[in-house]
Amino acid sequence: VQLQASGGGPAQAGGSLKLSCALSERTFRRTVMGWFRQAPGKEREFVAAISLSDGTKDYADSVKGRFTISRDTAKNTVYLQMNSLKPDDTAVYYCAADGTIIRSSWARPEQYDYWGQGTEVTVSS
Repeated sequence: VQLQASGGGPAQAGGSLKLSCALSERTFRRTVMGWFRQAPGKEREFVAAISLSDGTKDYADSVKGRFTISRDTAKNTVYLQMNSLKPDDTAVYYCAADGTIIRSSWARPEQYDYWGQGTEVTVSS
């Protein structure tokens, strides 16, 4: 199983970016895909997650109302639309996937078995 993340880059505060993450194969029926981010000197933190099977979503409080996670099940691809970007959103964004993770663990990076390579987002003020 491989994940390919793309879409990062520079942005101005208040601007938008859209990240994509393609899953090479959907081994498990109940696959969950998540987005995490890691800023320099900080721990990896949860951003959002979505169930590929039923579309259930979850967001970190810091991005609610600004970021939207969505899926294209035909393409096994998940998107993260990021609006109203802030300098604090600057980080390397990673997508992750797991086929057995339970809802209460979606925000825990150690619960995901598969990770993409990361895509860098830089927001300037």
